[in-house]
Amino acid sequence: MSAGRREAALYLKRPEENSWPFRMVSQGSSPSLLEALSSDFLACKICLEQLRVPKTLPCLHTYCQDCLAQLAEGSHLRCPECRETVPVPPTGVAAFKTNFFVNGLLDLVKARAGGDLRAGKPACALCPLMGGASAGGPATARCLDCADDLCQACADGHRCTRQTHSHRVVDLVGYRAGWYDEEARERQAAQCPQHPGESLRFLCQPCSQLLCRECRLDPHLDHPCLPLAEAVRARRPGLEELLAGVDSNLAELEATRLAEEEALACLREQAAKVGTQVEEAAEGVLRALLAQKQEVLGQLRAHVEAAEEAARERLGELESRAQVAREAAAFARRVLSLGREAEILSLEGAIAQRLQQLQRCPWMPGPAPCLLPQLELHPGLLDKNRQLLRLSFQEQQPQKDSGKDGARSQGGAATPPQSRDRAQTPKQDSTQPPQEDGAQTLKAERAETPQEDGAQTPKEGRAQTPQEDGGAQSPRGGRSNKKRKFKGRLKSVSREPSPAPGPNLEGSGLLPRPIFFCSFPTRMPGDKRSPRITGLCPFGSREILVADEQNRALKRFSLNGDYKGAVPVPEGCSPCSVAALQDAVAFSAGARLYLIRPNGEVQWRRALSLCQASHAVAAMPSGDRVAVSVSGHVEVYNMEGSLATRFIPGGKASRGLRALVFLTTSPQGNFVGSDWQQSSLVVCDGLGQVIGEYRGPGLHGCQPGSVSVDKKGYIFLTLREVNKVVILDPKGSLLGDFLTAYHGLEKPRVTTMVDGRYLVVSLSNGTIHVFRVRPPDS
Repeated sequence: MSAGRREAALYLKRPEENSWPFRMVSQGSSPSLLEALSSDFLACKICLEQLRVPKTLPCLHTYCQDCLAQLAEGSHLRCPECRETVPVPPTGVAAFKTNFFVNGLLDLVKARAGGDLRAGKPACALCPLMGGASAGGPATARCLDCADDLCQACADGHRCTRQTHSHRVVDLVGYRAGWYDEEARERQAAQCPQHPGESLRFLCQPCSQLLCRECRLDPHLDHPCLPLAEAVRARRPGLEELLAGVDSNLAELEATRLAEEEALACLREQAAKVGTQVEEAAEGVLRALLAQKQEVLGQLRAHVEAAEEAARERLGELESRAQVAREAAAFARRVLSLGREAEILSLEGAIAQRLQQLQRCPWMPGPAPCLLPQLELHPGLLDKNRQLLRLSFQEQQPQKDSGKDGARSQGGAATPPQSRDRAQTPKQDSTQPPQEDGAQTLKAERAETPQEDGAQTPKEGRAQTPQEDGGAQSPRGGRSNKKRKFKGRLKSVSREPSPAPGPNLEGSGLLPRPIFFCSFPTRMPGDKRSPRITGLCPFGSREILVADEQNRALKRFSLNGDYKGAVPVPEGCSPCSVAALQDAVAFSAGARLYLIRPNGEVQWRRALSLCQASHAVAAMPSGDRVAVSVSGHVEVYNMEGSLATRFIPGGKASRGLRALVFLTTSPQGNFVGSDWQQSSLVVCDGLGQVIGEYRGPGLHGCQPGSVSVDKKGYIFLTLREVNKVVILDPKGSLLGDFLTAYHGLEKPRVTTMVDGRYLVVSLSNGTIHVFRVRPPDS
């Protein structure tokens, strides 16, 4: 047995100790050759294929030369990953630095993947040169120094000649399996582009150019030159120092991100506490004060929304900066760990320049101050002419790195002023200080809006802090501008006061309240597009059926968000509105109404009027009939597909004056629809007699959206433009807000009621929120 085969046999017997992947994995967290070869490091992020003629931009991102040529726009191009604008050299993208580091790895991958040994064995490279077979014999070994495949005879001879007896000849099977990648990598030599066959050996210090022996004898003869190994030893500490600086900046960014998230969590927690206090206080007062309660909660929601929007902007900026710095550091670390001397020196200038640029980048030292809301209870709780609930905002005290005890002491110090203010309120009222201003009539209070009071109070307190005194001299002017912008956004929030509750609230107890149940996405792995939910309906026990018009699917989910499969739909149909009947599903698609079985079998289809873009579908409480809105009137079909009844809400006098875009039914057998032609919500009985209709200011100038009805007849109306779901009584009188952006609503689309007590709300991004409706008598 030859030496190469004996060596391969040893590797096959003990792969766990001898194979190079095992050795590389055991070395720690430094970048390994296995990771560089097996990951997408060698793939171009533009064409998603293996790099061809790799060129490195100043931001250290590498792409194919042809791909960069397509991206170039005149004298500049924008990096597809970090979006940094890079000037294009006058001679074109070919003048960008060639990434010899990536080239070396690509050569190793190409040599290792040169063919399939079982399908067609590679031929020996020396046999044709020695007068053997024209195509060469089958190769069984490989010389790592010559990079040639050899047959068994040529491999034995290769080891015996004087010139090649020191060459490393290995078994071809082990080489293709990757056992010798490290050795092959060490024996690779960078070739001089001007002198083929000559390897780069020196670095010209004045020119910072890599030289072979021939290059050194021509123009660089009098220049001081260093061997590559010595030059790398001299320049490596500088790069490592810059890399350590970027790592330090990354640590600061991570600490800032954590502090930002902690501040946001603190805000949400405090807002939740204040919201609970507001609810508890409102439950103990007369029903006539419900309008003030809604007004104060509107302030709180506006503040939280503005703070979350500002926080999302800051978190996005932090993540973007961290990603750019992390990618540059990872590239530099790969080059320093895996690069050969010539490769390190060829990229040293670009890496140093990029790392210095990242070190000079301004890092955000900490989270922006956050105004925490505080609730102030007025002493005159029984005075109907006073505003009993009012919010004030305090700036959050920055937590120092003094440990948990210091943070605990700060948190404890921030709470007593609230209780202390409450304790001193009666005294201040008796001595006629500023609290007396709050005792004016509601008319005077609304002339000076609570939003402005809430925005000015922290400003006056903050004017005495030492941080504001030095703010003009510190490099944090940008953050001061952001704070002013944040306060201006909060100050400019325009919200109409909720209309006064209807007379049916007098002495009837509280309204139904939402309790968050769960939230889940509706996009499934097989979806080709982002979901566009146009219909929802209950389906079986604690399940919902989702009409995804964009993906042409009817998806089944449990109330907990578990995917239960799909109801097959006819080919080419895009379900719009959907309703579940007894062992059947009705849905509208285009100008047709379909009734299908859960297995997808079509029972019947009916053509609808073409003068309406979409048709709303609703199941009757009995479950054996389906109602559909068609050109301002309602048609009801039975399970056989026959038209059972047809009516226009309001009778023939309303012909041509209605456009019901959304439709549902109540457990009492009434119909509830959103009329876009009248911009109203209409409630009618089975004969079309209008029971009630609402078109008041509670719609905030919006077109009424999706409607749902709970088991007691309360109506839940979606107002998409203002991110709200309002509640009305069974006769269509507005009672107040039920869900707002404070509950996570962002462009709500359609809703449905499951089991009469779970309100399911779908958002425009395909997410579904589920809320349990707490009855007023619970």
